[in-house]
Amino acid sequence: MPLQIKVDDTQFEVKIISQEGHNIEISIDGRVYNLDVERIHAGSYSILNKNKSYNIDLIQGQGPRHYLVNMAYSTYDVNIIDAQARYLESRHKSQHSDSHNEIVSPMPGKVVKVLVKEGDAVLAGQPLIVISAMKMESEYKAGVDGVVTKINCQAGDTVEANKALIVIDAEVKPEGE
Repeated sequence: MPLQIKVDDTQFEVKIISQEGHNIEISIDGRVYNLDVERIHAGSYSILNKNKSYNIDLIQGQGPRHYLVNMAYSTYDVNIIDAQARYLESRHKSQHSDSHNEIVSPMPGKVVKVLVKEGDAVLAGQPLIVISAMKMESEYKAGVDGVVTKINCQAGDTVEANKALIVIDAEVKPEGE
């Protein structure tokens, strides 16, 4: 499966084609490279590409897949964006987006449990649905106070990414308010 690697503000698609010992064949945006990569010590590597030598130091950044890459005269900010990172980012976006009136599936998954029904009054922060994706169960909560106006799934359904699962009308105030 290809990785997306963001170097500073540019994103690349990287695939490892083959690896045998120190020799690695990779594809970066469709262009193939044959590299000889050797670990010098923790966080330091020597890379040979077409008889040119590059020494790099990897320094752990703010996240588990974030690094500062130091070379002789340059430093690069590098993020490795794999399936788990895309999932966590999309989940973060769906929970903090401006459209707090919809619960959206951040990636393909299976609905484990729907905790509300149409017409229910909900409060911001109230759990509404549980989805299983990538062997993890995630609970999604209401972003606003309102009334559930539409539920587009039920327990056991397989859902696609970016599908609106539950719609809340924040304009409709729950009874008693």
